[in-house]
Amino acid sequence: MSGADKRDEIRNALESTRAQFEATNARIEARAGRNLVFAIGSGLVFGGVFLASLLLVKQVFVGLVAVLVAVALVELAAAFRVAGRRVPRVGVVLAGLVVVAGAFFFGAQGMLLGLFAGSALLVVWRLVEGLVPAWETPPRTLVRDVFSGLFTLVYVAFLASFTVLLIAADGGEWWVFALVLVVVSVDVGAYAAGVSFGKHKMTPRISPNKTWEGFAGAAVVATGAGIGVAVLALEQPWWIGAILGAVVLLTATGGDLTESLIKRNLGVKDMSSWIPGHGGFLDRLDSLLPSAVGVYGIALAVGVV
Repeated sequence: MSGADKRDEIRNALESTRAQFEATNARIEARAGRNLVFAIGSGLVFGGVFLASLLLVKQVFVGLVAVLVAVALVELAAAFRVAGRRVPRVGVVLAGLVVVAGAFFFGAQGMLLGLFAGSALLVVWRLVEGLVPAWETPPRTLVRDVFSGLFTLVYVAFLASFTVLLIAADGGEWWVFALVLVVVSVDVGAYAAGVSFGKHKMTPRISPNKTWEGFAGAAVVATGAGIGVAVLALEQPWWIGAILGAVVLLTATGGDLTESLIKRNLGVKDMSSWIPGHGGFLDRLDSLLPSAVGVYGIALAVGVV
């Protein structure tokens, strides 16, 4: 065989392998609703940023939370505008940062006060916008706009601030690590089991890709991850880890379904396309936001916070 023939054979083998990989990835994307290569790559990048923020100082992590909250607030405000609801993007970001800052500087009470202050700021901001001719919208939308903005503030900034309360505790970085680890375990378990065995739809009208087989896989992986991180990192008994896995399984699944319902009602597929393979930042935070409340509740019950 000549050198040219060998090169052609190698080239044909590479093209055949690439075609098989693309076909397999397309089948997985059709069943799971995401591009596998981009999803894994983006997940590794953000996982590295998250771990680096935990290994440095707590202020770095809080800064990361503030940035993610600001971006997610802009995404949700933009999605509301698609549905004809004017949520002030600058106003809601400033209000959200007030909530995060209150949690960081003054704890749980500061977070609640920040929520009230941020809500007042957002309401006043929207009322002032209604007085500006260039921004004027029909009066009938004003009340709906205000409540949409308040929902945005609570759903993103208030829930995310529970991670700030967690990390402020002694050893709180490990509880935040446990939160993210178990949430990721739920996602991975549901993804793997759903792609491999998924047949029975869980909520076809809300999230067509979710199956009961995926939920079962998520339950197994989340329980194992919860027990492992509780014993090895949190210095808690195994049954606390089992509770952690069960709570996060429910909150993460519920958070994912809630965001899917929001997107369906607003008529958007993804909150944005800023993260390859994942959609928007809020598409990745949907499971973490309610789970932060659940994990904080467990930490509170065992006397950590």
